Amino acid sequence: MVLDTLSNSDRYTSQAGFRKAFAFLARPDLADLPAGRHEIDGDRIYAICSKGPGRKRSEGKLETHQRYIDIQYVISGKDEMGWRPAATCTRPAGPYDADKDIRFFDDEPDSWITVNPGAFTVFYPSDAHLPLISDREIHKIIIKIEV
Repeated sequence: MVLDTLSNSDRYTSQAGFRKAFAFLARPDLADLPAGRHEIDGDRIYAICSKGPGRKRSEGKLETHQRYIDIQYVISGKDEMGWRPAATCTRPAGPYDADKDIRFFDDEPDSWITVNPGAFTVFYPSDAHLPLISDREIHKIIIKIEV
């Protein structure tokens, strides 16, 4: 798991997928994108623009992905995200959904981080995470990079 600000994104661009992802996040019209999916490199790299109310910690579940790395960039609001190593999750809340590349867990996060506007997280398949925790609206971009 990585937490950093967009101004430091050049530290992570040695891999082509990350270069394309951070180039997308540098778009001057990023905050004006409509909600939904935006192609970057077909199914290999794409962005999801999300804008909506946050939820309480008790309303979320840890999630993991097998096919994609998540870069979650906050445009406005704040997103308090839970984290736990996926290998330590022992309470699945259902089977892995291969079509949506997601599995949920009833385990509790080991730690919580607050991601403010201009900051991003990187969650690898080895990271269970619980995003969208806030008492206000969150406007963010989630970039999916195929492993």
